[in-house]
Amino acid sequence: MKYRLMTPGPTPVPEETLLELARPVFLHRSPAFRSLLAEVTAGLQEVFRTRQPVYTLACSGTGGMEAAIASTLHAGAKAICLICGRWGERWRNICRAMGVEVVSVTVPYGQAVAPEQLALALKQHPDAVAVCATLCETSTGVKNDIAAFGKLVAATPAVFLVDAISGLGCMECHTDDWHIDVCVTGSQKALMVPPGLAFVSVSDKGWQRIDSNPGLRAFYFDLRKYRDSFKTGDSPFTPALSLVRGLRASLSRITAEGMPAIWARYARIAAACRAGLRAMHLELFAAVPAESLSVAVVPEGISGSVLLDRLEKQHGIRLAGGQDSLKGKIIRIAHMGHLDAFDVLTVLSGLELVLLEMGHDLEPGAGVAAAQRVLAEVVAGQPAEV
Repeated sequence: MKYRLMTPGPTPVPEETLLELARPVFLHRSPAFRSLLAEVTAGLQEVFRTRQPVYTLACSGTGGMEAAIASTLHAGAKAICLICGRWGERWRNICRAMGVEVVSVTVPYGQAVAPEQLALALKQHPDAVAVCATLCETSTGVKNDIAAFGKLVAATPAVFLVDAISGLGCMECHTDDWHIDVCVTGSQKALMVPPGLAFVSVSDKGWQRIDSNPGLRAFYFDLRKYRDSFKTGDSPFTPALSLVRGLRASLSRITAEGMPAIWARYARIAAACRAGLRAMHLELFAAVPAESLSVAVVPEGISGSVLLDRLEKQHGIRLAGGQDSLKGKIIRIAHMGHLDAFDVLTVLSGLELVLLEMGHDLEPGAGVAAAQRVLAEVVAGQPAEV
């Protein structure tokens, strides 16, 4: 039985990237590593849509988020956190751990934060030093309007920090044009590399804030160290050599296809997946769905944990369930990483079989047929709704 990993991180990794991970380790303080780092930085700039350097950290995406907070904020500073799920809450929790005063702008799970809510928070808290937001709220499948948020924050002295970990590389994110001052992503999502790397870009405005931070308390996560080392083409600390080399292989695949084509491909897959879920009489959870995953509500009377367990054991398909208060209530299907439309058709087929076995009312083949119709319409040149 073939195993299919369709979780929103980690995601499937291309074969050429896996082969790079198996190559012998070499010295990182060498011209070979400086050349490698320069190559992957150029590729990351293309993915981030930024002219600024993108720094590579040997940590998870959360480490990149902590670096953003530790470098730009100090104890007693105020940050506005836009929260529509678990990862917006992660921004809040990091801020609190560092003594930052948090203003929480919160919406129910499944909803997106409205730009008007941010505008009001900025008006009520003109002393806010930063605004923290999430491009794709992976816990709920919601997409936030980062472009609108960026315009609002750009008109203030505050810096705009964005967790793009589960979206950048498969859905539109224009770091420079959207006025993102610190943008963070991770290796194990759309960049098609195993977990272990975080990537951070900083705008000119972001650097002004970092350089004037009166209480910067960080060592490994001090972004100034990465900026200083980058001037000589080095990493300030021992890099994850094998992962960086694997990243080069994945970035080569990404840049060859081009970001606009990648965004369109994932949008097509997302549209097909959601059409299939609706045809199976499943309710979509996200009011404003992200292109990187689809989230459906588990039908009444069916155990979400049993559903996912049977899907994996009987068909080799691994999806993600809900977290915290959503545990057992939703299923999450990723469409990011090294996968294509046929992987999603396989997931829908397996999901139909398990739901039928568990007594859910659906027409066999309805989900797969609906998804195929969307894919056929796109091939024929018709638009597909995400």
